[in-house]
Amino acid sequence: MRIISANLNGIRSAANKGFFEWLAKQDADVVALQELKAQEADLSQQMKTPEGLKGFFHYANKKGYSGVGLYCRREPDRVITGLGIADIDFEGRYLQADFGNLSVISLYLPSGSSSDERQQVKFSFLERFRPHLEQLAASGREVVLLGDWNIAHNEIDLKNWKGNLKNSGFLPEERSWLGKLFSELNFVDIWRKLYPEIPGYTWWSNRGQAYAKDVGWRIDYHITTPGIAATAQSAVVYKDEKFSDHAPLIVDYDYQVN
Repeated sequence: MRIISANLNGIRSAANKGFFEWLAKQDADVVALQELKAQEADLSQQMKTPEGLKGFFHYANKKGYSGVGLYCRREPDRVITGLGIADIDFEGRYLQADFGNLSVISLYLPSGSSSDERQQVKFSFLERFRPHLEQLAASGREVVLLGDWNIAHNEIDLKNWKGNLKNSGFLPEERSWLGKLFSELNFVDIWRKLYPEIPGYTWWSNRGQAYAKDVGWRIDYHITTPGIAATAQSAVVYKDEKFSDHAPLIVDYDYQVN
């Protein structure tokens, strides 16, 4: 089972940069998208149903902002749009597809880098999202949480960690919150499980040739329950083409849906 996570920083922009031509060659079973920056009326037929895949979307109410999606090869048994928390769902940040005993989730956590106010929104999101993660961990289902978490967990996860200790995305409170998902809820960070010593950056600032110099952050994740984590065979950050300021994260699992 091949599962891909990709923050597109605008689905229309990514389409113009060849994302869908690339996707057609990936033979993916599920693709999680973040930052659609579009509404339903903005999507072409190719964006709604790429070759062999069916699209499901959670749009933000605000135009040109946020939004998540899932492309599924197999028809889901159930699709859950949003968390049922009005202000979070207003921003289009959560979409879940269930297949048998497997739940695949596209997730886009808020960024706090633009202002103190947005950082408080981010902290509020983390606090209110934790009980939902506890429910998922206790559900008995296999869960794959995909997407842009806007948090680099440890020093290996960003190039310039010393210069970012007081910046959003690497604050002690954020890193602790993420760490507790692994230590207390037994979720598994797939990239770090497979490659303990490879940074695996997935996002690069548009400033100062960060991409060319690989001065990046690892903020896009596959985070899963232990059962399916044990079947993860390989992971790749795809950088041969650039569709966005993020790179797609591809993981192959030796997993069969019941």
